[in-house]
Amino acid sequence: MGGGGQLKEPVEPGSGRDTGVYTWEEVQKHSSRNDQWLVVNRKVYNTTQWAKRHPGGFRVISHYAGEDATEAFTAFHPDLKFVQKFLKPLLIGELAATEPSQDRKKNRMIVQDFEALRVQAEKDGLFRTKPLFFCLHLGHVLLLEALAWLTVWLWGTSWTLTLLCSLILATAQSQAGWLQHDFGHLSVFKASKWNHLVHKFVIGHLKGASANWWNHRHFQHHAKPNVFSKDPDINMLEIFVLGATQPVEYGMKKIKRMPYNLQHQYFFLVGPPLLIPVYFHIQIMKTMITRRDWVDLAWSLSYYLRYFSCYIPFYGIFGSAALLSFVRFLESHWFVWVTQMNHLPMEIDHEKRQDWLSMQLHATCDIEQSFFNDWFSGHLNFQIEHHLFPTMPRHSYGAVAPQVRALCEKHGIPYKMKSLWRGMVDVVRSLKTSGDLWLDAYHHK
Repeated sequence: MGGGGQLKEPVEPGSGRDTGVYTWEEVQKHSSRNDQWLVVNRKVYNTTQWAKRHPGGFRVISHYAGEDATEAFTAFHPDLKFVQKFLKPLLIGELAATEPSQDRKKNRMIVQDFEALRVQAEKDGLFRTKPLFFCLHLGHVLLLEALAWLTVWLWGTSWTLTLLCSLILATAQSQAGWLQHDFGHLSVFKASKWNHLVHKFVIGHLKGASANWWNHRHFQHHAKPNVFSKDPDINMLEIFVLGATQPVEYGMKKIKRMPYNLQHQYFFLVGPPLLIPVYFHIQIMKTMITRRDWVDLAWSLSYYLRYFSCYIPFYGIFGSAALLSFVRFLESHWFVWVTQMNHLPMEIDHEKRQDWLSMQLHATCDIEQSFFNDWFSGHLNFQIEHHLFPTMPRHSYGAVAPQVRALCEKHGIPYKMKSLWRGMVDVVRSLKTSGDLWLDAYHHK
């Protein structure tokens, strides 16, 4: 599962045993790192060895070990027939006829209704890309990059013009971030190889980051959003405690790495300002070097070569580095607020093994639609629709949203939508609530 990287033909089967018939109880026993089975469309596969070669990263496979991965498999892969051949060597059997298609307590009707919605969306053409949309988006990113350089080339490097240049570059970087997200999810081209290639260009040459780093991190988030130990986006390195469960657990264990009751205040100092310029930058470079990902490193270095070639003549080496740091600082604020307002105020807990619709709706919310909100967030104001259909082109989210709301209403699943301002305020409010829960548990439990 997951869509990053190029697929290579499998050369060996997942297990050497004959195909058999299994119960869910038997499948669920194989959920350790060195022994992983999963189920797709009632077929049982041994993915223990394949997980290490999985283009989306081994952790995405591991997150579904011992489970039914049918919905996730369908959601992540735009060409199911193509990827199906990679499963064939891993097949070890199927579920017994007496076993239900869904594992544990997943609601059969919700699963069936959501699959019907997906099929209808495909019939309605909502998975078909509008090439002009993405061409214009890429064009406006390149135009912003050129405008920033022309500003200082034509009018000079005064503080005012440097600030203007920084704002334009930060806007270009943020919009390029939303664009690489589209290619990373294979939602632009029909052929995955073209998505992968352009993804490396946008995230590597236009942003200086790594496509593989993004893939391996981001697909975990989609596979198990807001699930502790599985979603890296909520791995806050014990700087923050999140949701309603973790704060109480930390409080009862008397864990006090930080004054968590004040986290809604120090969030403004260590969250938005530092995520991209410090934490992500170090992690990306470390990942490319330790994994010897020389292709992504070359793409990344091409960005820095282009940037410093453009700005050293105006600001010198140290001035150009300072300008880039400030641009990253601005971009980081933009990125953090947009991404966290959809998830941080939602349910954050340990694994519950819910069906795809329920899991995504409990972990995500939408922000009201408007031309500005769509542009500002890269259409991630439709976070619910994006999480349900990660390979759907973002220009189709608005069309499928009413159908998603109707399905949620039918099954009594809350569909939350907020204003942009309310979404941002709720980030701080949720941090304060979690901090208060920790303080109470720390002193009284």
